[in-house]
Amino acid sequence: MSTEDPVSTGDAVSPASTSPFAARPGAVGAPPQHYGNPIAEQRPLRAGTAIVDLSDRAVITITGPDRLSWLDSLTSQSLKGLPAGESSETLLLDPSGRIEHAARVVDDGETTWLLLDTPESGAALAAFLDRMRFMLRVEVVDRSADFATVGGFGADPLRGLVAPVAVWRDPWAEVTRGGHQYAQGAHPAEGWDYSESLIARADLAALAELPAAGTLALEALRIEVWRPRAATELDATTLPHELDWLRSAVHLTKGCYRGQETVAKVHNLGHPPRRLALLHLDGSENRVVAAGDEVRAGSGDEAKVLGRVTAVAQHHELGPIALAVLRRAAPQGDLVVVSADGEVAAAQEVIVPTDAGAVADVPRLPRLGAVRR
Repeated sequence: MSTEDPVSTGDAVSPASTSPFAARPGAVGAPPQHYGNPIAEQRPLRAGTAIVDLSDRAVITITGPDRLSWLDSLTSQSLKGLPAGESSETLLLDPSGRIEHAARVVDDGETTWLLLDTPESGAALAAFLDRMRFMLRVEVVDRSADFATVGGFGADPLRGLVAPVAVWRDPWAEVTRGGHQYAQGAHPAEGWDYSESLIARADLAALAELPAAGTLALEALRIEVWRPRAATELDATTLPHELDWLRSAVHLTKGCYRGQETVAKVHNLGHPPRRLALLHLDGSENRVVAAGDEVRAGSGDEAKVLGRVTAVAQHHELGPIALAVLRRAAPQGDLVVVSADGEVAAAQEVIVPTDAGAVADVPRLPRLGAVRR
């Protein structure tokens, strides 16, 4: 979704288009993609001295005494006993285990707050949840018009200028309880202390003097730590395993939920059909690589399509990088990304390996009639 145009929420222009951050000198987009230098903005953002306006993100509230047990029964994460103030994330899957929605979750003891990437996904999830209430004591409300999301790093990105109604702290820094990581070796998310603060939209103006970075800076930092995002990495067939999202958004031993059987089968007995990889792009020829570009083995007419780029960034230390979803059988070596204006060489950094899955120690049965030696 473009951040340069107002976003329709169905009956009104998105409040993001009137954010005070969009009125800052040099701001490009609403919310701003950058303020003139998207590469330089990454350092203060990661150091916790700048914030990022995410006021186009969706916010859903769920109230009522059954809210957490109800969400637990519908989605992939164990939420029934989520303590007040603790953050989590969860996935709503279809019956075949494919991801329909990804929500960041925090509960304050009375209200469960769901944060989503886009107004469209927020409206769709709110409508689905409202249909699933039945006789349970829950109420679902889309509060995107009332509350804005502000991203940052460190303990207090807002510097005490505004009291947030809720703070979601990203659990991506480590494997959560009940989760599983396919990535091998040291993980780049160690020390990742990203958070999102929810504030009343009227309070955005109180943050107008704080140093700010654009959404492109946050995107580069996200790609660096292999962090999946619904707005970029998902398509109609995505399984959680393909993005290593069992790490933080799936509890493998909780009770049943929609799509749970597929999650268990792929993890225990099979392999995800695709896998997420980080690409280090050759930037020597200044060719543009964009989300949706094909990733191929070889070049020219004989090149074999292995997958597609999902997100691209210019990182302040790593240079041009991208996330790509590839076929499981794609060789774990050098690749070629075919961009809109030519071929760009890329080195692959494996996130989800080709042998991910099949973790259950199931003995192989001998073939009928086989001779034992």
